[in-house]
Amino acid sequence: MKEFRLDGKVALITGAARGLGATMARTLADGGAKVVIADILDQEGRNTAAELGADGLFAHLDVTREAGWDAVIADTVRHFGGLDVVVNNAAIETTALFADCTLDEFNRTMEVNAAGTFLGVKHAIRAMRPGGASGRGGAIVNISSGAGLKGSLGLGAYCASKGAVRLMTKAAAVECGRLDYGIRVNSVHPGLIKTEMGIKTLKDYVRLGLMPDEPAVEAAFVNAHLLGLGRPQDIANAVYYLASDAARWVTGIELPVDGGYFAA
Repeated sequence: MKEFRLDGKVALITGAARGLGATMARTLADGGAKVVIADILDQEGRNTAAELGADGLFAHLDVTREAGWDAVIADTVRHFGGLDVVVNNAAIETTALFADCTLDEFNRTMEVNAAGTFLGVKHAIRAMRPGGASGRGGAIVNISSGAGLKGSLGLGAYCASKGAVRLMTKAAAVECGRLDYGIRVNSVHPGLIKTEMGIKTLKDYVRLGLMPDEPAVEAAFVNAHLLGLGRPQDIANAVYYLASDAARWVTGIELPVDGGYFAA
């Protein structure tokens, strides 16, 4: 089972100060990885990094700012001696009907979710490929969404951004494979997880008049998932697998972790 261990690996996770990203950070650290908590939430990020002790490091990062990526990756390599895993998890969600969604809302959603992931992929490749700052290959895991595979009511901008992440992942996997970079690139597509973002979605459905109240929204989402709603740990486990050498022959996939949402 040693291929499932992450001993000696260095991982950078965006949006890892809290919620889903923080669970990923703890899970990868439990498997032996050194983990950089990258986020714009400084105090929460430092707290999460402190939980990991010497295996954790906080780095302030706005994923939409390219200079920040340069600095954080350089600091990661300098502090931990390399970079093996990048998880592009940072995201925002805009809940609005197409007729009411502003262009600013749409552009901001695309900037964080799609452009932020693009910059993460770009700079991970530059660091991991032969001749890069780390130069020993690695794994990139992009967190898309069930909404990146299927249209969802009231989530047009979010669907567009997460669909972009899905195909960007495949294009990067092809490029890294064809050019023999030794880098695998995969995407994970969660169903509804009751994180702060997931709870916001439930509330927004009521705000938009799409459901009468929060219990009704939750019941509808639970019914849509054959195994009920997921936990952050369910997504973290999938990320852990794709980051590990157990997935050495896995690249370019879209992995739904959705409690059967797409099977129903």
